[in-house]
Amino acid sequence: MKILNKLQCHEYTFNLLTALWFALILNGLFLIRSWESIPFVSWHDYLFATTLPLVLFCAFTLIFNLLALPWVRKPLLIALVLVSAAANYFMFSFGTVIDTDMIQNVFETDMQEATALLTPRYLVWMTLMGVIPALLLVLVKIRQPDPWWFSLALRGLSSIVSLIIILLVAALFYKDYASVIRNNKGLVKMITPANVISGSGHYIHDRWLAGDQSLVRIGEDAKKGPLIRAQQKKTLVVLVLGETARAENFSLGGYARDTNPQLKQRDVIWYPDASSCGTETAISVPCMFSNMPRVDYDASLAHHQEGLLDVMAHAGINILWRENDGGCKGACDRVPHTDMTQWQLPELCRDGYCLDDALLHRLNHYLDSVQDDSVVVLHQMGSHGPAYYLRYPPQMRKFTPTCDSNQIQDCDPQALINTYDNTILYTDALLGQTIDLLKSYSDKFNVALVYLSDHGESLGEHGMYLHGAPYVFAPSQQTHIPFLLWLSPDYRQAFGINQSCLQQQAAKDAVSQDNLFHTLLGMMNVQTREYQADLDLLKNCRS
Repeated sequence: MKILNKLQCHEYTFNLLTALWFALILNGLFLIRSWESIPFVSWHDYLFATTLPLVLFCAFTLIFNLLALPWVRKPLLIALVLVSAAANYFMFSFGTVIDTDMIQNVFETDMQEATALLTPRYLVWMTLMGVIPALLLVLVKIRQPDPWWFSLALRGLSSIVSLIIILLVAALFYKDYASVIRNNKGLVKMITPANVISGSGHYIHDRWLAGDQSLVRIGEDAKKGPLIRAQQKKTLVVLVLGETARAENFSLGGYARDTNPQLKQRDVIWYPDASSCGTETAISVPCMFSNMPRVDYDASLAHHQEGLLDVMAHAGINILWRENDGGCKGACDRVPHTDMTQWQLPELCRDGYCLDDALLHRLNHYLDSVQDDSVVVLHQMGSHGPAYYLRYPPQMRKFTPTCDSNQIQDCDPQALINTYDNTILYTDALLGQTIDLLKSYSDKFNVALVYLSDHGESLGEHGMYLHGAPYVFAPSQQTHIPFLLWLSPDYRQAFGINQSCLQQQAAKDAVSQDNLFHTLLGMMNVQTREYQADLDLLKNCRS
């Protein structure tokens, strides 16, 4: 009890200490990265560097003085300390940038993905940086000066002094701040808790407060085109949607390691210059299935607008989505879909996640039953981090030693790459099996396969891990994706596709996820006003 009685603090001191903690500790990474961008060639540079923590301290002092309401202050500060500590862990450990897209990822992640990030280091970090400071905030008794107006005067005076200092620094060092921010666009997104509050506010607005959210229907005019070359068989296309696969680790694209032994034995069309719509699943998946190109993509509209699968369904094409990655992010909401983790296959699933072989489980039974043009989407777990070592079976552990931990930032860099390459090797095997399965249905269908990943992954390059960097300055490892096609001989013949033309075109043309919507419509011979021939990858090679 005596200890608790000693935990007392004058209100003015409490505000200053809290501002100091937020400025120097919870924004330590922002200060470090800012100082790294300063050349330090003159005394002016050193003065400018000292103003960075000073401005942060004054800004937090000003904010906390305004929020010094008896019943609001402590709960709000506790929440800000906890979310700031969590944000700092991911920024320090993985180079994560906290923005609206990352907040969307947080809101839309599933339990399996979330628990993979709950490492011992994370728990220790949160205890030291979040829980203990939060407990101190709970226990400390804030002493109010007497009379009441004296407290108000002190807060007002410190707020005025803080504002004057900020304005004075802005007048003397405006060009320095503008230069640092302009040349290091991600710095502002490192300021906590402003990054979390801003990202959450934008997400909540876009998701729930953006006005009319009634379903916008598109492609209702869609219909199947006339039969091509006296086509006798129906068409079956399997779209394999990869997860976190980056193109530079595919040997099809020139990677030194043979990570694609199965695909190189099959006559696939590889697109070496393919880019994603976003750097996280929650953005890329709805974007690639929408009729909007990346530069005009509106995530709020995409959330309540029909997409590619809806348009094909309007044309009478059978659709099936098989899920193994925690959700289709709205892309499959209005078509038949099944979550393979719910099948609880003992040989393939454990602890709420499944190996990607589950996507092929009894798929032949479904294919035996369909009698019309069909599209099957297989959404992989793929190379989802940070627990890469859990994404492939033991027989795919070809590259060793491996990083058998989800604390990937602590692993030997080569071991981390080895583990990631094993996930690509497993994806290669899955694609090989899928192509072989399609070949076995060539007497019933004209078959084809499309594979592309939702986004890439950072494995320590530039101090970054995982993905989710803002697209404007995301490294190529997060935006350069694998993209390939496989067309059976009968499909090529039925649709008049020139294989050598496709190979030549793929080798020289830059493509993106913008092409998927129109390429699939073309592959399924769907006619609609939504179709843009110039974005159909097969159009120029189709006679």
